Amino acid sequence: MEHKETGCQAPEGPILCINNCGFFGSAATMNMCSKCHKEMIMKQEQAKLAASSIDSIVNGGDAAKEHVVIGNTAVAAAQVEVPTLVTQPADVAGPSEGVAVIPKGKEGPNRCTTCRKRVGLTGFNCRCGNLFCAVHRYSDKHDCKFDYRTAARDAIAKANPVVKAEKLDKI
Repeated sequence: MEHKETGCQAPEGPILCINNCGFFGSAATMNMCSKCHKEMIMKQEQAKLAASSIDSIVNGGDAAKEHVVIGNTAVAAAQVEVPTLVTQPADVAGPSEGVAVIPKGKEGPNRCTTCRKRVGLTGFNCRCGNLFCAVHRYSDKHDCKFDYRTAARDAIAKANPVVKAEKLDKI
């Protein structure tokens, strides 16, 4: 049996992506895999948006927004104002002003206050304000200074106000 020619040619074999990423490409995506093709399109769109925004800044466009048409999609590009930041060195102020600047450093991992074990997200916050692991989470295991008895008395007193009946007039 002979095959009839239909005008469509079957590819001889799979075509690798032209970016050598290891995936297979297709003729519909310019011999690129879908990931590389999507990245290329996003880069083109960003380049066009950047060019149009630079052009509007250079030309001093009065419009607050411009519409840029890329392919079949319309994208609104807002005019960007670049604020200038004026900074002074810390040495200019001097130590005589009495203002102490404490830079906030990166917080370390969450650790149990008693055994210094890393607890991450599974740590338990106690009413005394410290963080503990599963072993030291109970108040008797970490010598908690919080007075639970007084706190419970206050909560009960607040929830149950004193009810006094009015004095009855005796006959």
